Amino acid sequence: MARRLRADMIAETRASLIAAAREAFGTTGYAAASMDDLTAAAGLTRGALYHHFGDKKGLFAAVLDQIDAEMTVRLRAVSARAENGWTGFRDECAAYLAMALEPEIQRIMLRDGPAVLGDPWSWPIQNDCIRMMTQGLDALVAEGVLAPLDPEAVARLIFGATQHAAQWIAHAPDPEAALKAATDAFDAMLDGLLRKTP
Repeated sequence: MARRLRADMIAETRASLIAAAREAFGTTGYAAASMDDLTAAAGLTRGALYHHFGDKKGLFAAVLDQIDAEMTVRLRAVSARAENGWTGFRDECAAYLAMALEPEIQRIMLRDGPAVLGDPWSWPIQNDCIRMMTQGLDALVAEGVLAPLDPEAVARLIFGATQHAAQWIAHAPDPEAALKAATDAFDAMLDGLLRKTP
């Protein structure tokens, strides 16, 4: 019983710090977010932050992981509503690009993320995404929907294109216009992957 209470307290402390940090990082950005302010907002001390996350960067990584997990759930829901696997894949890619308009995702995932944590290609969450995308594309190749191309190569190209396009949208002077242009170009690119019927 005591062990469970301790586990609950640890989980509650971590959740409080992540919630406070997410608010701070999402509104003022990583650089401007004060550790004293965010720990005070959580009703905790700097010691708690150091104990659970090591430092501000570790806390930022936990926030980014939480947002990424929520994005994944949302994207899977988009895909699940589609009439078939290919439409679901396209809809999921389009939804990912559209998320680049959301202020929290723009600031934490697309602006501060690479600046704080380095090249996104080194993030474990990116490798998981490529692995899942490869599995989905492999199934579409097996079904004869896509041309017989290497699924991992296609996944890496698509992933790179969506990542770069999302960065462009997030930093564009007119993000809505950039999203429209990126989505149109991306649709045309995806059409080129379809298996050609004789």
